[in-house]
Amino acid sequence: MPGRSRLLLQRGQEGEGGALMKPKLGVFSFTSCEGCQLTILNLEDQMLDLLGAVEIVNFREAIDDRRNDYDVAFVEGSITTPEEVEEVQAIRGRAKILVAIGACATIGGINALKNRHDLATTKQKVYGDGARHFPSEPTRRVRDVVPVDYEMHGCPIDKIELVRVTKSLLLGQIPLPSEHALCTECKQRVNVCLYDKGICCIGPIVRSGCGAICPAFGEACVACRGFLSHPNIASMVEILKSKGLSRAEVEDRLTQFNSLTPVDLSPYYLS
Repeated sequence: MPGRSRLLLQRGQEGEGGALMKPKLGVFSFTSCEGCQLTILNLEDQMLDLLGAVEIVNFREAIDDRRNDYDVAFVEGSITTPEEVEEVQAIRGRAKILVAIGACATIGGINALKNRHDLATTKQKVYGDGARHFPSEPTRRVRDVVPVDYEMHGCPIDKIELVRVTKSLLLGQIPLPSEHALCTECKQRVNVCLYDKGICCIGPIVRSGCGAICPAFGEACVACRGFLSHPNIASMVEILKSKGLSRAEVEDRLTQFNSLTPVDLSPYYLS
């Protein structure tokens, strides 16, 4: 995904009547809490700069008059119904660049927990007698349904990363994703390691990019940005076991946000 974007976005081109054209942006939401859209709306100091660089033409939470002539689509949420499949395919067909934003869209997130259970039983528990009216399917990431040009991780996404990625796209570049463990950002912030405070954290196997915000406030990382490409699961499991966590507790830590990236714990519990 990183590198030159498939279609360079051109800023300042003249359109009809000599007016300067800006790249057009659409923001869309599927199954999610819509927190990533709120992060965009909460850009505050950067919002005027963003509006000066792009034209937002489709954003349900922000504007009433919506169009489908967007160049870039930011897509939040996981895909869980047949209607969402059709809609995200239509968005992919229109957008030059599609960016999946947030844990639900990039790794399945909390929504994917339902994939660990029988779907019919889950629907019955959630919707009761009305379950037949909700055509819910197993949770999928956006990239499981359509090609994705870039993934912006996190629950929610990070504002600083959002600005950086948007700037790169405007320059015609697809940014490189982070391949450093979260622990590197804890060190940069001079955080005291949570293990020294008696708190178990799985930051050593998690993709950085959030500024280690949870550990900075004393909360363990729960891997909402997903695992590194080559996480050292064996060492992570051994550390958690040494701190007294049961197999079920270790599994919960590893799957809370990452059910679509299952970890086989059998090799670590042979005796």
